Parts: sequence; structure tokens; C-alpha cells
Amino acid sequence: MRRVLVVGLDAAVPDLLFNEFRDELPNISEIAEKGVYGRLRSCDPPVTIPAWACMVTGATPGELGLYGFKGRRRGSYTEMVLPSSFSVKERKIWDHVGDVGGRACVVGVPPTYPPQPIKGWLISGMMTPSTKKNYTYPVSLRWEVERLVGEYVVDVPFRRSDANSVLREAYEMAEKRFKVVEHLLKSKPWDFFMFVEMGLDRVQHALWKYFDKEHHLYEPGNEHEDAIRNYYKFLDERIGRLLSLVEGDAAVLIVSDHGAKRMKGSFCVNQWLAEEGYLKLEEAPDRPVGLEEAKIDWSRTVAWAWGGPAVQLFINVKGRERSGAVDPSDYESVREQLARDLEKIGGPNGERWNTKVFRPEEVYPACRGSPPDLIAYLDDLHWRPAESLGHGSLYLSETDVGPDSAVHDYDGVFVLYDPEAGVRKEASLSIYDVAPLVLELMGLSTPSNAKKGLLEKLF
Repeated sequence: MRRVLVVGLDAAVPDLLFNEFRDELPNISEIAEKGVYGRLRSCDPPVTIPAWACMVTGATPGELGLYGFKGRRRGSYTEMVLPSSFSVKERKIWDHVGDVGGRACVVGVPPTYPPQPIKGWLISGMMTPSTKKNYTYPVSLRWEVERLVGEYVVDVPFRRSDANSVLREAYEMAEKRFKVVEHLLKSKPWDFFMFVEMGLDRVQHALWKYFDKEHHLYEPGNEHEDAIRNYYKFLDERIGRLLSLVEGDAAVLIVSDHGAKRMKGSFCVNQWLAEEGYLKLEEAPDRPVGLEEAKIDWSRTVAWAWGGPAVQLFINVKGRERSGAVDPSDYESVREQLARDLEKIGGPNGERWNTKVFRPEEVYPACRGSPPDLIAYLDDLHWRPAESLGHGSLYLSETDVGPDSAVHDYDGVFVLYDPEAGVRKEASLSIYDVAPLVLELMGLSTPSNAKKGLLEKLF
């Protein structure tokens, strides 16, 4: 079986990796020069969960029933269900590898908590609640990890005003992750190896405003102007060490689940729904409150929204929701009007927005779980939706849940280096191509519904 190493860099940006920082990233640039590289179009919505799950299964968010970092409990207005390893029913790359007797190492790929048995070794990723509970398979791997690095770090909080703390903790997390990855690469008999480094996403969210001269919060000459650049350089050096361990012995794929770009601010979407008459308040809040705390007359409410990189909008349908207000016969006309109204939203100074609104059934072959009725990207994702109400304005300079200065972008990255192919080429792929591509590289049969011939297309 052909060995494949997949290096996941959460939120790596193609314009930075392949252009602006390229000359300062010798290791990534070298394998890009020897292989195939380009943009990797993320899923809709381009968000960490479901994106990594889409990547390792080839399934869409609708087929997975994962539409973001939280799922709506069926029939509820504010109760949520957090994604877990049990949420991903589709078979993952490492399941196919195990089927034919291969062994896999999987480190930090969301959502893999709680750890499920695999033929190999697994360390769970983001959304692991605590390392006080078991986060590895087998359980004995936990003690191996902690003997190596002490307390293992799964993720770091980034919505803080202290940028120095975010940077320090992101480097500490990455140092430990790379140390564990190097140890597993050398000590385990693997056929497929995949890990995800989360620090890049956290550093970009926290520090984009210090780096991007077009950001509304940018201050020239600030102390963190080169922090994002330096983090990419740090990652390149550590990736170089990994490449030396597998040189000539494995195909290497570097991928990101989505990109990143400057955030222009947050838009209070539920406040807007209230002002437009879609959401009915029994009493206007005199301070910022979340949906669960706001005094809402659900029996007269037509629609409400959840936040995130994209807006998830739900229509209050009779017979589906506990206090439904919209007759099922009016559902489509209400949804159409709501979509038109969303597309008319403009910026705080009257500027025109490029807002995209779509119906889940139009972009997914299936819609499992509790899908939103509409998904919206405000101003091409530049504005992040805020769930809470009572801010006194529809427009916030940062998020309603803490400091943040970057949003997700549609395109991530991919670099494929196959020492047996030896060709330089630029190309574009979809996140749904990754699983069938890896299986094809390994010489394994691809799922019946997956794309075939990707290697021929690329090389």
C-alpha cells in the first residue's frame, strides 16, 4: 500500500502561502515546485466543522447533517447539539485504509472526540472538552503522549484582547503537536497519517487586524505587524522536519479546510429580523442578550437566525416548531421574501453588499439532521452575523462574543508532492476531491459515488 502523509493547516490562505510569503517558506515552496499546488474550494459554508469532515469523507454538509459548529435540536428555537465523532456516519479515509489491513495515525482532525476505535492510533481534535478525560485511541496512547510533552493542548481560546497570550499559547500548542506527530511518524507502522494544526486559524483570527493594512482596525507600525508572517515561517520550518522523515517514502499532501480574510465587522441579524417584523419581541432588550435570554413572542415570530461565519436562518413553521407561526402552504413565499430582503442589506454607510443566499436543498444532494431553511453569506462573508440583540446598532466593529478580526474565505490550499510523479503544475480542487484523491494515491478502490481519475487529471 502506498503511504500518504496529510498535513492539515487550518485556515491556510492561498494568497499568503503561494504568493506573499512564498519566498520565506522554503520547504512548502520546494514541494510545490516539485508537485501540484493551488486553491482548494471549501464546502458551503466554509467553516471548520463541517469542512474537515467533508474532506475526509467526500460527503457534503447536508449528507453529514453538519451545518456549522452547532446543530439545532429538532423543534427547538435555541437548544443546540454539539458535533462529535458520532455525528460523522460516513466512512472516513482511515476507515477505508483499515478495511484492507492498513494502519492509520490521525491527530487533531475535527470532529474526532470522543475517540472511536480505528486500526491504528488517534488523538482527538478541536472540540475535545478537556484532556482530563481520555482523548486518544487506544487509551494507552494518552500516557505515551503525556510522557512526551506533558499536558497536551488541543486548542487555544483566541477571542481575547491580549494578543501576546494567544500567540504564546498557539506556539506552545503547535510545538507539542509537532513533537507528538514526529514521534508517531517514527515509532508507529502507519500507512496513512493525517494531522491538523489549529494554531494558524487562531493566530489569524486574533491578529489579522495587525497585519492587513486594509483592515478597519489596522494601526501602522504596531508590534504584531509580522506575527502572522512569522507563524507561517514557523510552520514551514516544522513541516520541513516532517518531510525529512518521510523523504522519498510517501506522498505528501498539505491542505487547509478554508481560507481567511479581513472581517469588516458583525451584523446583528436577529435585531435586523426584529426591525423588519420577522422576529417579534415581547420587550426590547436594554442590553445585549442572546436568543435564549431575549423575551421573544415565538407564537408571532416568522423567522430567527443563528450566527457563525454564515447566517443560518430558520422559519417558524407550524407543525415543525413548538409555536409555529407560518402555515406550511406559505413556507416557500415567506422563504423567497426573506431571501430577497437579506440580499438588500447594505453597510453602515449605505454601501452595497455582495450577499449570497441559498437554500440547502439546492447545494446538497441530501439534507439530514435539522438544516437551516436559508444560509446567507453577508457581503461575501466579510461581515460575520451576530446572534444577540440589544446592542443599539445593527453594526459592530468586532464580534458579539469577543475580539476577532478575520473571517473565513471560500478557498483553502492544497500542495501534492508525489516523488514518483515529479511534475510541477498549478491546479484547483474541491474539498470533496481530497478523500478519493488520497485513496487513489494509496492504490485503494474509491467509493462508488466518488470522483475517479484525479491523479490522471493532476499529473
